[in-house]
Amino acid sequence: MYSIAKISAAEALQLINSVIVDAEKMGKAVVVAVCGPEGELISFLRMDEAGPASTVIARNKAYTAARDRQATKGMGMWMRSSNTPPSFWGDDMITGFGGGVPIVANGKVIGAVGVSGLTEDEDEHLAKSAIVLCGYTC
Repeated sequence: MYSIAKISAAEALQLINSVIVDAEKMGKAVVVAVCGPEGELISFLRMDEAGPASTVIARNKAYTAARDRQATKGMGMWMRSSNTPPSFWGDDMITGFGGGVPIVANGKVIGAVGVSGLTEDEDEHLAKSAIVLCGYTC
């Protein structure tokens, strides 16, 4: 039998709460998604006032970071510099927008956080801060 380490539902809620608290301190509204290492959604929240387009984008950021085992910001930079569109992966959910960050424990990706609604740098900062605050690495 093969088993994988995966972020729990309770931990996903902690990550979401951390992002929401930080976004509220900034006076901003975001959407946050947390998924497992395979990219499947575990938890999701759209703050009041967050834009509707951010719902899909946050989900896709978390999915992409988990599936590709890297932050979406770096992927986006590579996509632009190499003129490679997201369709290269053959997966409609792959995105190159910054704000998707893998959650790492014991050297393994156990999930990812995707934040959308602000600038790519702000989204990524919120995701990374939540991951570190909850005791993981990025």
